[in-house]
Amino acid sequence: MELSRLVLASGNPGKLREFRQLCEPLGLMIVPQSELGIAEAEEPHCTFIENALAKARHASRASGLPAFADDSGICVAALGGAPGVHSARFATMADTPTRDTQDARNNAKLIALLADKTDRSAHYTCVIVLVRHADDPEPLIAEGRWHGDITDIPRGEGGFGYDPYFYVPALNKTAAQLPPQEKNAISHRGKALLLLVAKLQELVKHDG
Repeated sequence: MELSRLVLASGNPGKLREFRQLCEPLGLMIVPQSELGIAEAEEPHCTFIENALAKARHASRASGLPAFADDSGICVAALGGAPGVHSARFATMADTPTRDTQDARNNAKLIALLADKTDRSAHYTCVIVLVRHADDPEPLIAEGRWHGDITDIPRGEGGFGYDPYFYVPALNKTAAQLPPQEKNAISHRGKALLLLVAKLQELVKHDG
């Protein structure tokens, strides 16, 4: 089973950057689906796992290669878990904004909704699904969570999405203030990928 070359079912440059940083020490070459001319899949489902599986199967079917996808987002306690699976397009607009503009609108909406809330606790969730082929009956599934609080004042220039507002009390920093290596060691995406790799190693050991 050859898994050294994996298609990433995402067009998000921030995710691609983080996954490449995480996977490089493992000897895994990540190929974004956009380089193969594969369009992004629909994400109609209400759970992270269903969306991730749909994206991974779509990329694998179109490429003929093993593929993996993550579905991730921020879940805010005072908002009943929102934005959740809608994190990337939380602030819907009639136009088609750039990713940076969409991030700014999402964050503005989140802060506005929390204006009168005292509970600012939140967590990032990441679910990664890997399929060896499009109809793989046993996809590998890994989940990671990263707990923190939402702050009103953005801090830091790193990361992407909600990172400037995602405050980690133990570090007295937002996710956007963390160097990539430190963030990857503790983030939801880093935790999920480590779990996925452990499952891959176990699979390879038993498959010979």
